[in-house]
Amino acid sequence: MKYRAFRWSTLALALALGAPDTADAAMPAPTTITPELVKAATAEGKVVFYTSVELKLGEDLAKLFQEKYPGISVQVERTGSERVFQRIGQEYAASIHTVDVVNSSDAAHFLYWKEHGMLAPFLSAEMATEYPANAIDPDGTYGSWRVTLSPFAYNTKLVKEGEAPKSFADLLDPKWKGRLVKASPNYSGTIMTSTYETLQALGGWDFFEKLAKQDVLQTQSATEPPRKVATGERDVMVDGSEYFAYALMDQGNPLKIVYPAEGVPMITSPAAIMKEAPHPNAARLFYAFIFSAPVQQYMVEKGGTRSLDKEVKDRPDHVPLASLKLWPEDPKAMEAKAGEIKKKYRQLFGG
Repeated sequence: MKYRAFRWSTLALALALGAPDTADAAMPAPTTITPELVKAATAEGKVVFYTSVELKLGEDLAKLFQEKYPGISVQVERTGSERVFQRIGQEYAASIHTVDVVNSSDAAHFLYWKEHGMLAPFLSAEMATEYPANAIDPDGTYGSWRVTLSPFAYNTKLVKEGEAPKSFADLLDPKWKGRLVKASPNYSGTIMTSTYETLQALGGWDFFEKLAKQDVLQTQSATEPPRKVATGERDVMVDGSEYFAYALMDQGNPLKIVYPAEGVPMITSPAAIMKEAPHPNAARLFYAFIFSAPVQQYMVEKGGTRSLDKEVKDRPDHVPLASLKLWPEDPKAMEAKAGEIKKKYRQLFGG
């Protein structure tokens, strides 16, 4: 199968990722994967990966790593981003250091972990040359591992294409009452990010206050809305992981994605190595592995994700990001508003 090159326009990239904060930045020198590093990682024998990525995709990556480095096992601990954050907080408060590499779809988590000295700077040679500067923290403590969007989707057996919602305003039509599903920012980092971006783009809570009256089925993980729509439990998803919708479509499920007219929430989903990683060499090896072009290509082709690696080619059925109106991330502002958003959301949806 042929795949066309995945390129972002300069404008699209700038809008999506924002300008890098270079104040007091000290990017580490790129690390080459050497036999010595592999030997040290193999002696440790294990790497523990806390992640919000869909479980099957996470386990597939673990298998690929173990095939390449057979002496090192990968323990994948998958849960929602907000639960990942809570778990690490609880563990560290008790001086328990289990996690080596972490991934969350709430970029604000990495600001917190960095501020509290919990992340270990690391830059692979490939990250240094094949990723845009805005995709890597200026101090090298984390990088944008995968990119997804939070669009709409509908069940093609239950909804005709001409009747499908095409805007956020369309979701408020009385005909969709009892037919919608969405996830919660109290569990999912993807949905926390998309909720913040929606609030900014639509000018506040008015949309969500009206949406709450639509008898919306509430889920936790961002992977659940596309699953609920695929099975016909609900007709339309309000938000959810684009990449998992593609994965379900690859399995033959009757789903179709819609990118709303007002714009599309974008989520960069960073990853990092913990400073107190119990398997530091295996952590570096695994971290470099998941940012490598072959793994990124696998994630795009098999998992439906997007990649910022310039060598990775996009799927032909992906709408190019450069052709979409992407709502920008603002992790600093979102971090300040996170508590308020979760509280207000619970009041409206009970999720």
